[in-house]
Amino acid sequence: MAELIPTALAVLATALIGTALVAMTVGELRAAGFCFLCASLVIYFRETRFVEQSGS
Repeated sequence: MAELIPTALAVLATALIGTALVAMTVGELRAAGFCFLCASLVIYFRETRFVEQSGS
């Protein structure tokens, strides 16, 4: 049960990166940049809050 949140955050980050790639393809660079920023924040939050707890 404790692995549910980190897994959901990884799926969210993957979806954001996919959305950013699609936005770049159609020329929406501002939206793509925002999605990449959000994905990096989700990854940072996941790695600092949840991975350390599950490793110990």
